[in-house]
Amino acid sequence: MRICLKQISLFATCAFLTLPLSAIADNASKNREISERFAKCDTNHDGKLTREEAKDCMPRIYDHFSYIDSDGNGYVTVAEIQAIADN
Repeated sequence: MRICLKQISLFATCAFLTLPLSAIADNASKNREISERFAKCDTNHDGKLTREEAKDCMPRIYDHFSYIDSDGNGYVTVAEIQAIADN
């Protein structure tokens, strides 16, 4: 069976719309908190958090750095952290 991108997009939109508003608000709040903490920890403001930057500022990120940095490039982005937090 072939499914076109429009069908997938429609399904994703419908799934999102069926979420309770509290879940959507909680996720937005969580992502905002992650972004704010990330910005404080990203001392050189390059949009990347190294293990050293995470060490004292985001200890849970530091403890799970290798897992979050799945591509092994030596840094994590706010999007990578948010994606892990959403799971």
